[in-house]
Amino acid sequence: MAKINTVIPLTPDQLCARCDLSALNIGTSHDLATIEGMVGQERAVDAVRFGISIKRQGYNLYVMGPPGSGKHTMVQLHLAQIAKQGTPPSDWCYVYNFAQPQHPQALELPPGQGVQLEQDLDQLVDELHIAIPAAFESDEFQARIESLEQALKSRQEDALNEIHQEASRHNIRLMRTSDGFVFAPTHNGEILGPEDFQKMSPGEREALERLISDLQGKLRKVIEMMPRWSKETRDKIKQVQRDTARLAVSHLVDEIKDKYHDLPEVIAHLDAVQEDIIGNVHEFRKHEDLPHLLLGAAERRQNSFSRYKVNLLIDNSATTGLPVIHEDQPSYQNLIGRVEHISQMGTLVTDFSLIKPGALHRANGGYLILDATKVLTQPYAWEGLKRALRCKQLHIDSLGQLLSLISTVSLEPEPIPLDVKVVLVGDRILYYLLSEYDPEFNELFKVAADFEDDMTRSGDHTQLYARLIATLCQKEALLALDRAAICRVIEHAARLAGDAEKLTTNMRALTDLLSEADHLAREAKRAVIGREDIDSAIAQRKRRHLRLKEQIQDEIVRQTIKIDTDGAKVGQINGLSVLLLGNESFGHPTRITATIRVGEGHIIDIEREVELGGPIHSKGVLILSSYIGARYSKDRPLSMHASLVFEQNYGKIEGDSASLAELCTLLSAIAEVPIAQSLAVTGSVNQHGEVQAIGGVNEKIEGFFEICQARGLTGHHGVIIPADNVKHLMLDQPVIDAVAAGTFNIYPVTQVDEAAALLMGMPAGERTLEGEFPAGSLNALIMERLEQMTEIRHAFAETAKEPDGSSDLGR
Repeated sequence: MAKINTVIPLTPDQLCARCDLSALNIGTSHDLATIEGMVGQERAVDAVRFGISIKRQGYNLYVMGPPGSGKHTMVQLHLAQIAKQGTPPSDWCYVYNFAQPQHPQALELPPGQGVQLEQDLDQLVDELHIAIPAAFESDEFQARIESLEQALKSRQEDALNEIHQEASRHNIRLMRTSDGFVFAPTHNGEILGPEDFQKMSPGEREALERLISDLQGKLRKVIEMMPRWSKETRDKIKQVQRDTARLAVSHLVDEIKDKYHDLPEVIAHLDAVQEDIIGNVHEFRKHEDLPHLLLGAAERRQNSFSRYKVNLLIDNSATTGLPVIHEDQPSYQNLIGRVEHISQMGTLVTDFSLIKPGALHRANGGYLILDATKVLTQPYAWEGLKRALRCKQLHIDSLGQLLSLISTVSLEPEPIPLDVKVVLVGDRILYYLLSEYDPEFNELFKVAADFEDDMTRSGDHTQLYARLIATLCQKEALLALDRAAICRVIEHAARLAGDAEKLTTNMRALTDLLSEADHLAREAKRAVIGREDIDSAIAQRKRRHLRLKEQIQDEIVRQTIKIDTDGAKVGQINGLSVLLLGNESFGHPTRITATIRVGEGHIIDIEREVELGGPIHSKGVLILSSYIGARYSKDRPLSMHASLVFEQNYGKIEGDSASLAELCTLLSAIAEVPIAQSLAVTGSVNQHGEVQAIGGVNEKIEGFFEICQARGLTGHHGVIIPADNVKHLMLDQPVIDAVAAGTFNIYPVTQVDEAAALLMGMPAGERTLEGEFPAGSLNALIMERLEQMTEIRHAFAETAKEPDGSSDLGR
């Protein structure tokens, strides 16, 4: 038979695993050697190293773990070490595409040569503004043009003179008038008048008319040839201009081409630039000082020459090693790049010089670090990133074009080859959701680096943790910690881990604690940080964040929230809950009650019925229902109807940590045996009545202790916890002191019977070989009460039978 005293309260030494660094011969943390890298994250570090070093398609990284574990810091540290060993990637620039202006051409150059090409072409344009006008103003050019013009003029005059001479031989004069050329007959050098012409014989007149008509035909042919001769001359002049321009441009361009002789694409672009300049040499001969161009000439001139410039997209001239880019705002355009527009006369225009790079451009050839949550919450950023990684190319497209929201003509820059390693840093839940619902995710992010929440608290790890504390102090320029302070920090690290055998790996929380303790020590004019500074920093942080805790405790003490801590009640128990507020959590007691009546074996979870209970809580109620049926009504129907509720609860309840308390209060209601209200209970149960570990055990114990302390400890107060949670205990000193003084107790239990015996002050009783429970035991009372309910239900069913023998029971 189980005895009431079989559960032995925990001793003060079992309530907190103290840290002992006496083996370290140190005075302060400055006596400890610092460490490099992460502590307790060997698996994650190995995964990051592997992901960074492997050069295969799709081997990008997803780094996951709890906030504050140092994921970003470690990733950046390892990337910096790898990156500095590499050579800077190529420069990339966009230039004008003379063949297809709407498709700017991308040029790849060795690092540092991009800015050189930009400067060379800027200088070329400047020099051509001097060289071209000078070439066209030279005496040689002018002489060649005058020669061509004079040749045209001579050719025209010779043709006209030939007709004139022929006409003169026939006494006909060729005259130029405002309306053109006219032939007139002459006699003795004088032009014949109409009267003289009429005096001529008909034969003479007819011969003269035929002659004039023939001369007119020849003149017409000459006049028709003149435009052709002019065109031929213009073509010759243009050729002279092209030859002159080529002489002025070629040697300047050749000087530039010599610098990039091993870059065929650059040479081809320089050739295209040269041909375009020669073909548009008139642009360099315009005068900017014309009165009608005063306001807009400079802008128009700049635009006309901008096609010869270089849009240097990525300049790695000052880069050492491989680029490591951390994009904090990973929108679609910030990742992929964009084409900007400017307003001119109310119209949006653009050109290749307005192409702007994205983070993938800057990280090309190196590494890009992104926050997974931010990428996924930016419209189309995730899809754009995947497309770039999948295609290994960077296509700069506006969202308006992708979504077909605009139909205006825009640029379509030539895509740039992409070679980048992307590191996504995010939560575990995001990783598993993406793995499940995004089929492309596992193809693109094949390496997962999972950071630990905590590390084992062994002797070696404790000393290593002490060195970690010394490293953080040195890194953050903090005061040194004495040995007692180091021990207190390690104890608090175990408390943050929620396990006396573990230490938290949350470096942010650890750094914050040290920084706040350093501030308090400096305010107190101390040279080193002591244990009292650590205790004060912990206490002040709790006080800053737990306003709601104090309000709830105050309402409990004032009996606004009904919690009894003395006496005994049937079907009423103190359960324990934990509230998480930001980074802080606290426990508080909650009254759980149960009522029963004759019924058909249903146990109603009121929280679930009103949709305040979560699925895990509902599962716990179903498990305890199964336990009662299997334990007490295995061979007979369960004729009980029960209901369970968390009193004065107006919010969601989740978790099964109250299932032990719910089961005990239900047993109390069935047996009609009161439960001691000086005790609180936490723990979950399985279908066999075994008590299982729960979370937040430290906060739950302290929450009930503080209520009892506020009302006055009597020695009967205590908390019942699962025995499996003993290894998690890292309680505050006031609880330990109360246990040592015998005014508060903590009872570890492994079975429901142990908890029930403690709560109801009587042995639970074990089933004998005959299948009966000992008389006077709690379980015997429960069996008797259930049998009574069965008899009552059977009797009621007999009296409720219809004349035909049927029953309306339960209708």
